[in-house]
Amino acid sequence: MAVAGFNIDELDIQSENSTLLIAGTKQADKQQHQYLYQGIAARNFERRFQLADHVKVTKAHMENGLLHVDLVREIPEAMKPRSIQIQG
Repeated sequence: MAVAGFNIDELDIQSENSTLLIAGTKQADKQQHQYLYQGIAARNFERRFQLADHVKVTKAHMENGLLHVDLVREIPEAMKPRSIQIQG
């Protein structure tokens, strides 16, 4: 996810039930600037992602303005297919 212009401190990642929430809160700049053109928007955002069953967020890291979130699908042992021996 592209988060150019945000620091790690300004990002919040939460995983609850089967929803992943990524929010960015930009700190208010105390100085008044007058820009001719501001290429990167400095507004807050919130994105929600619906995760599939048994998907867990393992880690997240930020590199060159991109936020990488690693997901792992862990199927419980009771739901995994098992082979049954044929007797005869």
